[in-house]
Amino acid sequence: MNHFFVSPRGPESSWIASMSINVISSRKNNMASKLKIALVHDWLMALGGAEKTLREMHRLFPEAPIFTLFRSEKFTNAFLPQAKIKTTFLQKSVQRGRRYRTLLPLMGTAVESIDLSGYDIVISSSASFTKGVITDPQTKHICYCYSPTRFLWDWHAEYKRQNRYGLISALAQHTIRFWDQQAAQRPDYMVAISKTVQARIKKYYRRDSEVIYPPVDFIPPTQNQHPQQQPFYLIVSRLYAHKNIDIAIQAFNKLGHNLVIIGDGPERKNLEKQSGANITFLGFLDDSAVHDYYSKCLAFIMPQEEDFGLTPIEAMFHGRPVLALNRGGAKEYILENINGEFFQSPTPEVLADGVRRLSENLATYSPELIKKTANRFTVKRFHSEFKALVDKIARE
Repeated sequence: MNHFFVSPRGPESSWIASMSINVISSRKNNMASKLKIALVHDWLMALGGAEKTLREMHRLFPEAPIFTLFRSEKFTNAFLPQAKIKTTFLQKSVQRGRRYRTLLPLMGTAVESIDLSGYDIVISSSASFTKGVITDPQTKHICYCYSPTRFLWDWHAEYKRQNRYGLISALAQHTIRFWDQQAAQRPDYMVAISKTVQARIKKYYRRDSEVIYPPVDFIPPTQNQHPQQQPFYLIVSRLYAHKNIDIAIQAFNKLGHNLVIIGDGPERKNLEKQSGANITFLGFLDDSAVHDYYSKCLAFIMPQEEDFGLTPIEAMFHGRPVLALNRGGAKEYILENINGEFFQSPTPEVLADGVRRLSENLATYSPELIKKTANRFTVKRFHSEFKALVDKIARE
């Protein structure tokens, strides 16, 4: 029996008690919406999945300022035109053209210099340093974690192989790793973008977390013509070495199928030199144009391991099947022979075999069924789940 609704004075008093509790509950919800909230993001230099997620957080809490280590004003003025953005002392170094990597030893100090006094809730949107912000004792800190800092943990061996700076860099990395482990204990609540990341958080930080998948936006295709008239496969990615675009290029050079690559990055010139006439680089395109290409491609190719991976799901929203490396976040949403297929190892030969197999099966895929599998990743769903989390924490 619920004693809150039983009164010795009879049913009228019970009804009054019930109404009082509802009023208190409503006030608590209203209080949660009026709390002073701050958002913190590692850096804002270019568009990626983390930046898209931050934008949706800011749409949920439009009055919240965004604190970040440094930013490109050109990028943020276009991407977050209404946001109040505050940077750290590292901003001047970036404006002078200093490379990000050389600033790594200073980033922990820069994060700790951010003044978050007076905020009720701080939400850190973090793949590296911002989970380490220092808050007031009464402030509730929620970390939305894209991954434990990759160059310190699961990619440590790969970065070590690529290291050009010898012992000094190794010592700096060791020091940063110690700081990172301690910083990961500062948030009151940890939220992972996927079960894959949730497992890493437990392994490296010894923290429990809950999963809220990031938002994936759907933009209806236009009727605009695009220059690629022949059937084509599609990659949408930033062009970095760890994205395995070179593997895809070698596979498609061998196959002769048309491949369109949307995105830019430091590896572009090198990748273009490797590419045959059947491979087209389009560079950075706006969201509307990218979604046009999603809607017209034969299938989407994801040659790299991702913590989650927004672009394959964007393609799925358009009913296009995905061929993905069988690692990481893709294993949480690729349903074999329903919305896509896997290839097992990141080599040109294995990827080429996967493309051959997928091309033979294309006619068996149902675009409508593929679209349905993407519906659990909508922006509306993210808004609902993340707002519910913040409201729950505000009431605690």
